[in-house]
This record gives sequence, C-alpha cells and structure tokens, in this order.
Amino acid sequence: MGTKMVDLSPQEVRPLSDSVELPASTAWPIVLAFGFTLLFAGLVTSASVSVLGAILAIAGSVGWFRDVLPQEKHERVSVSEKVVPVTTSRLQVARVGWKTQELHRARLPLEIYPISAGIKGGMAGSVVMAALAVAYGIVSGHGMWYPINLLSVGFFPARTTIEQIAAFHWDALIIATIIHLLCSLLVGLLYGVALPMFPRAPILLGGGIAPILWSGLLHSILEAINPVLNQRINWLWFVISQIGFGVVAGIVVSKQVRIRTWQYLPFAVRAGIETSGQMESDEGDHR
Repeated sequence: MGTKMVDLSPQEVRPLSDSVELPASTAWPIVLAFGFTLLFAGLVTSASVSVLGAILAIAGSVGWFRDVLPQEKHERVSVSEKVVPVTTSRLQVARVGWKTQELHRARLPLEIYPISAGIKGGMAGSVVMAALAVAYGIVSGHGMWYPINLLSVGFFPARTTIEQIAAFHWDALIIATIIHLLCSLLVGLLYGVALPMFPRAPILLGGGIAPILWSGLLHSILEAINPVLNQRINWLWFVISQIGFGVVAGIVVSKQVRIRTWQYLPFAVRAGIETSGQMESDEGDHR
C-alpha cells in the first residue's frame, strides 16, 4: 500500500484546542551547574567558595528532582490560530565565495595581534609596574629594595623581618626579576589574544577590568602561594601597579598592526596539505 500525502493550506491548519500542555520550564539545572562550578573553583581559591557551591548544587538537585518526580510538572501554553505567512523581499539567494574574504559564517575575532605585540605590551607594562612598586617602597619608608625582595621572599624563608626584606640581596633581585618578566610576558600574550574580542574598549578591559579580576584571584590564593607576601603586601598599591601595567600594556598592544586569521582559507590549506600558490596554479591549468 502506498502512502497518500495531503497538502493543507494555512487556512485549513487549525489547532485542536486553544492551548497545549508542555513540560514546565525550570531554572534548577542552571543552579546545579553553577553550584558544581563554584564547588571545584573553591579547590584552588578558598573553602568558603566550595561550601557555597555545595549548597547551590544540593539546592539545584533537590529543586530539579521535585520538578520531575514523582510526576513531571507541565504548563499550558496558549496557541494562536493565526498562521503568520513567511515572506521575504529578496528575489534571489546571495552567495559569497571564500576568495572575496567576506565570510558567510565566521569565528570572531577575524583579526588578531601577533605574538610580538603581546611581548612588547608585556615588557612595556612590566617597566611601569616595577616603577610603581619601587615608588611604593620609597614612599612607605622601607626602601626601593623592599617590594623587589617581597616578590621573591617565598624562596628565602629565613628572611622574615622588615629589615631583612628591605636590605639589598643579589639573589633575591635575580629571582624577582625572572618572576616579574615571566608573569609580564604571559599577561602581555593574554592581552594580545583578548583585546581583539573587545575592539570598542580595549583600554577599559586592559587597564580596569582585567587587573581587578586577577587581583581578586590573587587575593584568594596568595596565602597558599606566598604567606609572607600575603602578610606584608599593600593591596592598594598592588592594584594601582596592576592598573598601571594594564593601561600601558593595553595601549602598546592595541597600537600594533593586526594580522588576519586563516579561517577564510580552505581546510586543506590550513592543514598544510596544499598551499594557496598550488591551488591558484591548479585553477589556472584547468582553465
């Protein structure tokens, strides 16, 4: 037996009733997911974050189960009898080829900064941050070597007094310089990746939002990383130094020339199987 297909016009399509019954919406899965996120985030931050995550995870689990057990909750949704016609003002479908470099569907950003931009921004920001840190040592009366030695004090547990930390130590200077340069380079590279995603306000991200976020993160984990530094650090000056680093690094990175990503190229070219020159020559031979 064959199956007979019947085409119905929009006027002939009518709902059986003015409403339908659907599974009720619930926000408990989101609460559960957020609770698990905080639960595991607390493993690298503080126990209070894990406790809050556990409470939210338990509440999300209980709320979700109550929505589906012993019977699934439903809600009635009204149905409109009016069929909305689908129309368009375009007479034909617009097609764009990849060679025009106008992407029909693209991953953002289309352009990124080169690695050299992040290195330049990190180095420029490190100079400003070091100058602000030394200025704090002078203003506080501890001397210019105090903030430098404080950065590396975790490697020298015997130096605990202010007099020992404020004195000049060549080994502490070398270790602090290495730590400072490595961290500045890493953050500069992160700026090179993140700033193209915020083209309208790169300085706001680099000089305000990002320094405050990682200052808050360091505040929660510094006790485990460097207890002596956590006891003697001046957080106001620390945040000011981070903002100075972020503003300068953001300006330097944003001034560099961007390079276009490869997403507009065919997969064979991106994978290294073919090259753009070979493809152009092959197309020329076929012509």
